[in-house]
Amino acid sequence: MLRAVFPGSFDPPTLGHFNIIERASAIFDELIVVVAENRQKRYFFSAEERVKLIADLTREYVNVSVLVCDRLIVEFMQQHNARILLRGVRGSDDFSYEFELSMMNKALNRNIETLFMTTDPEYFVLRSSSIKELASFHGDISGMVPPSVAEALKARF
Repeated sequence: MLRAVFPGSFDPPTLGHFNIIERASAIFDELIVVVAENRQKRYFFSAEERVKLIADLTREYVNVSVLVCDRLIVEFMQQHNARILLRGVRGSDDFSYEFELSMMNKALNRNIETLFMTTDPEYFVLRSSSIKELASFHGDISGMVPPSVAEALKARF
């Protein structure tokens, strides 16, 4: 069984994230979407809210599950018997950052293989931080996030 882990903060989950989830679910036997919970970071949505948003939008994918991780991703992967770490990249800046993380993860666990998946071109510029800022000014985010995420953002602002 080919099991992959797709971690991220998903704060908020974007159409770019769902593009990766949809495509990866067609490649891997099982895809675990991992919502990061870093105690040193402030999130707009709680981990439980982010899990619910993603789980509601992925319920049609029988091979996708959504879990929270509050420790090193390599420890999470070992516990869940997963060797493939999937990372979405939009451009060279993302790749540079993700490449360095992949080297650190490889040093922590030699069995982990990181695969990079580019987003489809229409999602190239989607950044969660920019979406939150636009939503705070009541801008149109309908082409950037699923409707349920847009509603959750509107409710916060």
